[in-house]
Amino acid sequence: MPLVVPGIQSKDGKDDWATKLMGKSIGDAHNETTFAKQDLPKEHRVLQPDSMSTMDHKPDRLNIHVGEDGTVQNVRYG
Repeated sequence: MPLVVPGIQSKDGKDDWATKLMGKSIGDAHNETTFAKQDLPKEHRVLQPDSMSTMDHKPDRLNIHVGEDGTVQNVRYG
């Protein structure tokens, strides 16, 4: 079985963003619990629970799903 190391063998970069964002909120500045929105990729969207979103597939768009408390719960491209 091959060794899989997140962030090193990842082809799409999702693991890198998941490591940076999971459990943090998105805000104006960096600190221990917040990631600055300005440092996200140009193509991104932050999706709140129960929010409407288009179903168009953009492979370069980073989708950031946040929970009720505003912390990142999931990260994916598309």
